[in-house]
Amino acid sequence: MKKRDWIEWTKRAGIRALKTMAQTAVAMLPAAATITAVDWGTVAGTAALAGVASLLTSLKGLPELEAQE
Repeated sequence: MKKRDWIEWTKRAGIRALKTMAQTAVAMLPAAATITAVDWGTVAGTAALAGVASLLTSLKGLPELEAQE
């Protein structure tokens, strides 16, 4: 098993998760006719779930870190 720099991994995985969450939130906005019709709870919940999925996926490995080795 590879030795990981957990601080660096957390930073990079967090950035990746935030990007995933932002992309998910933006993708859900066109579903509403107007900005007042957006169900912000659903948008936030779906984006949070995408962030968790991103972090779990990052446990397998981050290409950004593997390129440095």
